[in-house]
Amino acid sequence: MTRDKVTVIDLLARKAQGPRIGAVTAYDATFARLLDAAGVDVLLVGDSLGMAIQGHKTTLPVTVDEICYHARAVARAMPRAHICGDLPFLSYQISVEGAVAAAGRLLKEGGCESVKLEGGAVWREHIRAMVASGIPVMGHLGLTPQSVHALGGFRVQGRGEQAESKLLEDASALSEAGVFALVLESIPCDLAKRVTGAVPVPTIGIGAGPHCDGQVLVCYDLLGLETELKPRFVRRFAELGQATVAAARAYVQDVRAGVFPAEEHCFSAASPGRRTLATLPDAAEVSDEGKRG
Repeated sequence: MTRDKVTVIDLLARKAQGPRIGAVTAYDATFARLLDAAGVDVLLVGDSLGMAIQGHKTTLPVTVDEICYHARAVARAMPRAHICGDLPFLSYQISVEGAVAAAGRLLKEGGCESVKLEGGAVWREHIRAMVASGIPVMGHLGLTPQSVHALGGFRVQGRGEQAESKLLEDASALSEAGVFALVLESIPCDLAKRVTGAVPVPTIGIGAGPHCDGQVLVCYDLLGLETELKPRFVRRFAELGQATVAAARAYVQDVRAGVFPAEEHCFSAASPGRRTLATLPDAAEVSDEGKRG
């Protein structure tokens, strides 16, 4: 697998050349390394961390500082994948200047390579200003979680002729404003197909069917780590939540039974000055000593 960095230019080219874009959320260095090793194209440091990591019921409490914190952790993994950071609620809505400042922080302080914002044509000037400042922007239409209260909950969007027309108009407006990609969330698959065919930038679906130019999922969902929330559009590619519970249960049982740690997990009392090859720690042991404790 090539280690060439995935850029916005590469992602734009996928629209015509393929293959489809595989995007996954990531919030820390460990997941960033694992997902990057799997060949993921985009690591999205989403404000979904408010729900997946922090335990909130919505994404609204997430701050720019928190996105920067998690983005820095992802960036330290030095992934091949493109790193995109969410602009959280009220970080860009108040003014054009505020939007540019918040987006700039995600790049300058968070190590992101682009930003994502939710909403349609109303944010055209904000997008133009960010793009003019050298900040690549990804759009997000359909179900926009930051507007959950205005939408009446996490509901499918784009149903009905008026709603379809509005979404198509918004997609065109965002494309003209300079976004390099569009997330389409929780909309009918036929509408997603129409949007994908109407705009020159790649569409990335989540709950929008198979006709988009790519897909994105929350890592905790696709890995089966989220045990309570099970959206219809999610396919769980593993059940690591169950595996984690089983592993932790086995650990607790062995601790209580006194069979962990065993002899092979213990260090010898040999003097450092008189160590033999049999007692010298290998590189993994030394590394683990430095990491654990």
